[in-house]
Order: sequence, then C-alpha cells, then structure tokens
Amino acid sequence: MQALATIGLFLATALAEIVGCYLPWLWLRQGRSAWLLLPAAASLALFAWLLTLHPAAAGRVYAAYGGVYVAVALFWLWAVDGIRPGPWDWLGVAVTLCGMAIIAFAPRGG
Repeated sequence: MQALATIGLFLATALAEIVGCYLPWLWLRQGRSAWLLLPAAASLALFAWLLTLHPAAAGRVYAAYGGVYVAVALFWLWAVDGIRPGPWDWLGVAVTLCGMAIIAFAPRGG
C-alpha cells in the first residue's frame, strides 16, 4: 500500500510540474495570454509542496521522482501534444522507471 501511495504522489508531483512549465511555454511559444503565468506559478508551488510530502530523504525523493517525471512527460507528449512516443521513447521510460523503483523501494538498513 505504501508503494501505491508513493507512486500516486510521484504522479501528482510530475503533473503539477509539467503543467507549471507548460503554461509559460504556451505564453512564450504560442503567444497565449500572460495570465497563464498565474496558474503556472500556483502549479509549481504545488509541485514543490508535493515533494515535501514524501517520507524519504530529499535527495532520494528527487532522484526517484526523475524517473516518474520522464514517464509522465511522454504521456503528456502523447495526450496533449498529439505525438505518439516511439519504441525508443518507451524503452527509455522503462529504464528510468526501473531506476526509480530501485531508488525508491530498495530495502534500507538501519
């Protein structure tokens, strides 16, 4: 159960970060309203707060989170940008998620 909660928290964290970065991208690259910066800032603040909810040491959380971020970013590429990831993208996701699992769920002594 703890593993599912950790993964769920990582997914929420990644989504908050991607939204917080995507909205300024829309403003800068597609000429959308600068008002998008307000929800972007809120989303990035949520992202930072969500990182603090993990019980592990900060460095370990950041390292493991990186793998989840890569996976969510590729799903974003597919769902939002309409670009289907290729086999090499999925292989990269598999490798990063294996790394995330090792970092996040390895038995720890002491």
